Amino acid sequence: MRVALFGGTGYVGSYIVDALLQAGMQPVLLVRPGHEHRVRHRLVCETVCGDLRDEDAVARTLAGTDAAIYNVGILREVPERGVTFEELQLDAAQRVMVAAERAGVSRFLLMSANGVKPSGTRYQRTKYEAERLIASTGLDWTVFRPSVIFGNPRGRSEFATQLARDIVASPLPAPLFFSGLLPVNAGEFALSPVHVEDVALAFARALTTPEAIGQTLPLGGPRSLSWRAILTTIASAAGRHKAMVPVPALGVSAVAAVLDRFESFPITRDQIQMLLEGNTCGDAAFGLLNITPRRFDQEQLAYLASPERRNEACRRNAA
Repeated sequence: MRVALFGGTGYVGSYIVDALLQAGMQPVLLVRPGHEHRVRHRLVCETVCGDLRDEDAVARTLAGTDAAIYNVGILREVPERGVTFEELQLDAAQRVMVAAERAGVSRFLLMSANGVKPSGTRYQRTKYEAERLIASTGLDWTVFRPSVIFGNPRGRSEFATQLARDIVASPLPAPLFFSGLLPVNAGEFALSPVHVEDVALAFARALTTPEAIGQTLPLGGPRSLSWRAILTTIASAAGRHKAMVPVPALGVSAVAAVLDRFESFPITRDQIQMLLEGNTCGDAAFGLLNITPRRFDQEQLAYLASPERRNEACRRNAA
C-alpha cells in the first residue's frame, strides 16, 4: 500500500513513517524545501518537494497512492510567516481532501485532537471544522483524537520534554494552575498522556481495519493523571524533586496576553485555557486496533534522564 503523508517530517510524523514501513507500506511525503534532512528513512521514502499551498506538489504526492494521512498541526501561531490555525489545520486540510478525491484516493486519515469543539479556542475550532469537512466528503475517513502525546522527541518539540525543560528544570516552584480566585483543586485537572509509538501504530493499523472507517477515535493512555501527578512523574524520571505551588491561571493568562506573541514565551492563553479544561479520554480505540497502549511512567520517560543516569540504569539492568 502506498500512503501519501502530509506532516511526515515533524515529531509524530516521523513515528508514523516508522509504523508505515514496519507494516510493509510505502510512505510518500510532501516535504518543504530545505526540510529534506528531516525525512526519516529518506533512502526508502518517496518525497515530493513543495508545500501545502502548492497544488501541483500536493497532487503529485497523492498520485498513485492508496491512502492519505493529514497529520499537520501547530500549537501556536506565527502569523507573519503564514503559520495560523486556519491555514494549516483547516484550509490546507480541505485542499488536500479535495485533491485526494480528485486523485481517486478513497482512504483518508485525519489527525485531530481530544477536546475539539465549535466553541473552543482557535486551535480547537479549526480542528473541529476539519473533522466536519472530512465527514462531508465521499472519502473513507477515520479521525483520530489523541490526548497529549509523549515519547522520545528525537530532537523535536514534545510534551514531557518541554515540561521538563521549562518547569521541572527551572529554579522556580512548579505551577499548579487553578481557575478563579481561590486555589481549590489546584493542579488537579487531568490528562490522558498517550505514547507517540502507540499513536503512530494506530494510524498504520487503521489503514487495514475496515471497522475504523467512518469512526472518530479518541486515543488516550491506559490511565488519566492530574497535572500534579504528571509533573511529579516527569521530575522523578529526570532525577529531580520538584516543589509545587498553586498559581492562579488568571494571572498567567494576563501575562501571556502581552507576551505570547513571542515564540520564546513558553505558553499561550489558549494553551492555559485548554489545560484547565483537562484532556482525558479512554483507550478503547486501541482495542479496536489490537494495540496495548504504554503507561506514562518513569520507564517510558527514561529519555528525560541525563546521560549519566541512563548509563547507570543500563549498568543496573545488566547486572
